Amino acid sequence: MPDLTLESGAHSRGVKFVAGVDEAGRGPLAGPVVAAAVILPPDLTGSEPWLQLLDDSKKLSQARRERAADAVHQHALAVGVGIVSPKDIDQMGIGRAALAAMLRAVGQLPFEPGHLLLDYIYVRECPYTYDTIVRGDSRSYSIAAASNVAKVTRDRLMVEAEETYPGYNFARHKGYPTKAHFQRLNELGPCPIHRRSFAPVAQASMFFTGDD
Repeated sequence: MPDLTLESGAHSRGVKFVAGVDEAGRGPLAGPVVAAAVILPPDLTGSEPWLQLLDDSKKLSQARRERAADAVHQHALAVGVGIVSPKDIDQMGIGRAALAAMLRAVGQLPFEPGHLLLDYIYVRECPYTYDTIVRGDSRSYSIAAASNVAKVTRDRLMVEAEETYPGYNFARHKGYPTKAHFQRLNELGPCPIHRRSFAPVAQASMFFTGDD
């Protein structure tokens, strides 16, 4: 379970505002990559009941993720969200796109953090001081908070995409490479939110003869 050890360490070094940052959507074949940055109140003790909702979003049910994200929006000092489109993912590559989404999320915070706690990602350059934490969403409440906000935000975008691009079942699989998604991709061909640089989408594009 996460705790406040990493946040407390930064506070003990004189950092007042620490932002946990995480992303969702590196693996899907369609849709954006979405990141969130969350600054928690520096006076938390770790015993607050709402914190017990937080954990790595991949470990939680959809209902609990929704409750966790709502609690974060209610109790956090600040929340920022950054989004990188499928087209930009194709141009940048998913690694650079994920980092770009994370930095955009930090840029959307209403005030600047003194330090970042990043769920592990390769960082080429960053305008902030930071730590990259392996399995950070299981170790830090700030990163876990960001994990849930990013995941819930992205899932909602993919549910909306189902209305724009019916037939792909985006509301169900959220763009991930499931058997059902492969079947619809091969039957319908890629749509505008598919990532053309990803091999299965590129292969479907090559053999699909219809209009996308």
